Amino acid sequence: MPRIKKLLPALCAAVLIFSLLAVPALASGNVSGAIESTWKSAAGEIKTVVNNVVFPAIDLILAVLFFVKLTTAWLDYRKHGQFEFAGPAILFAGLVLSLTAPLYLWTILGI
Repeated sequence: MPRIKKLLPALCAAVLIFSLLAVPALASGNVSGAIESTWKSAAGEIKTVVNNVVFPAIDLILAVLFFVKLTTAWLDYRKHGQFEFAGPAILFAGLVLSLTAPLYLWTILGI
């Protein structure tokens, strides 16, 4: 309890100092117009980066995972005689989805 009594005045003083030194950020003018124009100018660059960097990286990762999972499923088939289709099928569907995503993604987003 004595420790709280010592910290309470310091905490109150800190809150008072922070509230006195805070500077309000007031916007004047058309803020939404500035945001929209910035987005319109950056949308082309974002689209280029996503098409040339992000999607190929995702495709590469999914392709490697697909072939690794397919190989492990085949080895399990040789060992146990039962082939598991779920893992390779899910990875293949994700790979197809990510390969075709640039064709439909930008029309959905309106870019």
